[in-house]
Amino acid sequence: MTTKTSRASTSARPLARVLRDRNARLYLAGVVVSGFGTSALWLASGIWVKDLTGSNGLAALSMLAMWAPTLFGPLLGTLADRTRRKPLLIRTNLALAALLLTLFTVDSSESLWLLFAVLMVYGAAGVVHDAAEAALVAGAIAPSLLGDFNGLRMMANEGMKLVAPLAGAGIYAAYGGAAVALLDAVTFVLATALYACVRVHEPKPEPPTSGWRARTAEGARFLRVHRGLRPLVLAGGATMFLSGVNGATVYAVVDGLGRSPAYAGVLSVAQGVGSVAVGLASGPLIRRLGERRFAACGIALTAVAVGLRTVPSDAVALGAGAAVGAGLPCVLIAALTAVQRETPGPLLGRVAATANTLLFAPTAIGLAVGASLVELVDLQALLIGVGLATLLPAWHLRRLRVSGPSVP
Repeated sequence: MTTKTSRASTSARPLARVLRDRNARLYLAGVVVSGFGTSALWLASGIWVKDLTGSNGLAALSMLAMWAPTLFGPLLGTLADRTRRKPLLIRTNLALAALLLTLFTVDSSESLWLLFAVLMVYGAAGVVHDAAEAALVAGAIAPSLLGDFNGLRMMANEGMKLVAPLAGAGIYAAYGGAAVALLDAVTFVLATALYACVRVHEPKPEPPTSGWRARTAEGARFLRVHRGLRPLVLAGGATMFLSGVNGATVYAVVDGLGRSPAYAGVLSVAQGVGSVAVGLASGPLIRRLGERRFAACGIALTAVAVGLRTVPSDAVALGAGAAVGAGLPCVLIAALTAVQRETPGPLLGRVAATANTLLFAPTAIGLAVGASLVELVDLQALLIGVGLATLLPAWHLRRLRVSGPSVP
C-alpha cells in the first residue's frame, strides 16, 4: 500500500509542478480562453453560412476554410522563426481580434465572401500562432515537464470542444453570427493579456542567410533526417488518416444502433471525455514509456476501439468512443513533445508547423476517402479493416529499437 501511494505521489509531482509554474499556468489559461472562442466560431460559421445560403456544401466549406491553411504549415511556420515568438503571438491575437469585427458587416449572401476571407486568414494565423507557441513553450517550460504540459494543453482543448460549440450555437441563435465573432474577438484580447504576462528571455533571431524557399525546406529536411522524430510523425500522420476514415462512418454507426443522427453528439462527448482523461496521464506515461512506446500504445488502443464499433450496443459504442478519444491524442502529444525536445530553437517554428501539417492534413483526406467507402463497403468490414490497418503504425513504432524514456 505504501509503495502504491508513493508511486502515485511521484507521478503527481510533475503535474503539480506544471500547475505551480507561472508560465505554464498563463499558457494553459490562454489556451482555454482562445480555444473557447475558436471552437464556438467554428460551429457558428457553418450555421451562419447555411442560414444565408441554404447550402449544405457552402456550410461545410466554411469549416474547411479554417482548416485549409494547415496545408501550408511549412511555409507559414517560417514566419515563427523570423522574429521573437512572444511579440508574434501578441500581434497575431490582436490582429485577429480586429479582423473578426469586420464580420459585423456580413448580413446577406452577397457579403459572404468576407466571411470566407476572414476564416481563411484566421486559419493561416492559427498555423503561425501554433508554431510560435510550440517554440515559445519549449523555451519557457522545463524539458522534463513538456509531456505533462502538452497533455494538459490537449485536455484544455478537448474540454473546450465539449462546451464551446453548444455555447456558440446558443449565442448565434439568440444574437446572430456577429455576436459569436465578437465573443471570439474578446477571447483573443484576453489571451493576449495572458501571453503578455509570460516571462521568457528570447534572443533576437539571427538575420537569414538563405532565401525563403531554402529556410522553409529546412524544417522538412530536419524531420526527414532525424531518426527519432521521423517515425513518430509518419506514424501519427498514418493514424490520423485512418482516424478520418473512421470518423466518416459515425452516422452509419449511429444508424446501426437504431438512433437518430443527433446521437452522434453523444458519441462525440464520449470521445472528448477520453481525450480529457489521457491529457492528465500523458506526462507520467511518457516518462515511464518514452514517446514511441506511449504513441504505439495509444495507436493500438485506437485500433481496438475502432474494431469494437462493429458491435451494435450503446454501451460498447460509448466505450469505444471514449477509447478512441484516449488513444488518438497519444501520438499527437508524443510527437509534439519530441519535436519540442529534439529541435534546435531557431528551427522549432518551422519544424513544429511542418510536423502539424504532416499530422493533421491526412485527417481531411481520410474523411474524403471514408465518405466514399462508407457507401460502397459493408460497415463492419470497413471498420475491421480500418482497425487492422491502424495496428500497422503501432507495430512499426514498437519494432523500432527504443532507448527508453527521453527524460529520466
